[in-house]
Amino acid sequence: MRFEVTATDGAARRGQLTTGHGVVDTPVFMPVGTQATVKALTPEDLEAAGAQIVLGNTYHLLLRPGPDVVRDLGGLHRFMGWRGAILTDSGGFQVFSLAKIRKISDDGVEFRAPLDGATRFLSPESVVDIQRALGADVTMPLDECLAYPATREATERSLALTLRWAERARAAHAAGDGGQALFGIVQGGSYEDLRAEAVERTVALGFDGYAIGGMAVGEPKPTMVDLTARVAAALPADRPRYLMGVGKPEDLVESVACGVDMFDCVLPTRNARNGQAFTSTGPVTIKQARWTREAAALDAACDCYTCRTFSRGYLRHLFVSEELLAYRLLTLHNVRFYLRLMATMREAIAARTFDAFRRAFFSRYVLSSDRVC
Repeated sequence: MRFEVTATDGAARRGQLTTGHGVVDTPVFMPVGTQATVKALTPEDLEAAGAQIVLGNTYHLLLRPGPDVVRDLGGLHRFMGWRGAILTDSGGFQVFSLAKIRKISDDGVEFRAPLDGATRFLSPESVVDIQRALGADVTMPLDECLAYPATREATERSLALTLRWAERARAAHAAGDGGQALFGIVQGGSYEDLRAEAVERTVALGFDGYAIGGMAVGEPKPTMVDLTARVAAALPADRPRYLMGVGKPEDLVESVACGVDMFDCVLPTRNARNGQAFTSTGPVTIKQARWTREAAALDAACDCYTCRTFSRGYLRHLFVSEELLAYRLLTLHNVRFYLRLMATMREAIAARTFDAFRRAFFSRYVLSSDRVC
């Protein structure tokens, strides 16, 4: 993996991440393909929407079909028919989200799998091995993410564990075949000094890139933006910066302004299945009765298949009728909206007009009060 910053505008950066499966232009949004599929879309749909890299979930692919099955069927790219780059997470978010069915120790995390009740164990070393079997281009180490608010004592204890796991993951990765990148993850909760410590100690381990974890987990938005800016500024300028699990369109704009290069979130696909579309003027809830006779497109500024072809009235009809096509068409639109937003930001950074773009975006985009990520 190689990374090069090709343009800057303030703290915002445009760059290129070169992987074994192609070049990824940054800043970039990665659609989430938890089960080796971005829900409701084909790989061809993703390519047409402008996706260059997608995200897979190590924990869920461990449960089914299993990393050995994926490896024996040609690796994750061939398995899911995706020609672009793939980043796999470590299962660290499941350490956070599945707290009721897991136990944490210094050795790793034991899960009681909901599918069959069997026990699964993830260690820093096994997570590296699983992702090696999956064949992802970019991999992540096991970490612990804490919900906001967390006490300083709990955050210190959690950060120390994440750093020990990071060192073990780095050693396991170095002992492998070297064909994959491994990013470090900066935790530290809402404490600025702990975040600074996490940056220093994680960078000292020498990862290929760096992720900012533990954001969008209940903290106030100003706290998230401030910590993101501080951490991003402290990370090496020659390595990609990845803000995990974020977020809403406005979050992407603010975080790019902070110097972040990579993002992922389930929000565009999950919200599509729940009837929410993102548009150039803000989110639209398609089931609302006011759209029943609306002949206009979902977003006049959008070039996706959904907006070129169908009216809001038709989309509402599909959704309230629970037709499967509704989920596909809304997902197509939301993913294209996100990817087009990233492309526009890349162009603005290259032209050194990012600040003007940012002001124009917030002048027309009506913020949603819903918090999904």
